[in-house]
Amino acid sequence: MLVYILLFNAGTDNEGIHTIQMGDRNTILMFKDEDDALRYSLLLEAQDFPEPKVEAIDSDEVEQFCRQADYDSKLVESGELEIPPEKNVEDLSWEEETKDSPTQVDSIANDELERIRRQLEGLL
Repeated sequence: MLVYILLFNAGTDNEGIHTIQMGDRNTILMFKDEDDALRYSLLLEAQDFPEPKVEAIDSDEVEQFCRQADYDSKLVESGELEIPPEKNVEDLSWEEETKDSPTQVDSIANDELERIRRQLEGLL
């Protein structure tokens, strides 16, 4: 099934996928409807987030990414109004904060995002 996700800095070395925190877990929102994803991205921009890019992707790819990165996913049904949380993470840096190399999860996440991006570009 095709879903829509939000990416920040798409196509750069500092690319990141939008997540929300539910408790101590990161959750990726998968929108069934592109218009709902676009609406959500506008709400994020209103909260002074950088402009996210809405990307179409197969839900299986997102779920595989979530398993590898130890994230959760949430399917947002068509017409369901999803509102960004009022409290946001202050640090929007997607790069590892330590001077050491990125953790294995970060490497898997970045490698998987790159693979997914190449796959989407191949569809165009």
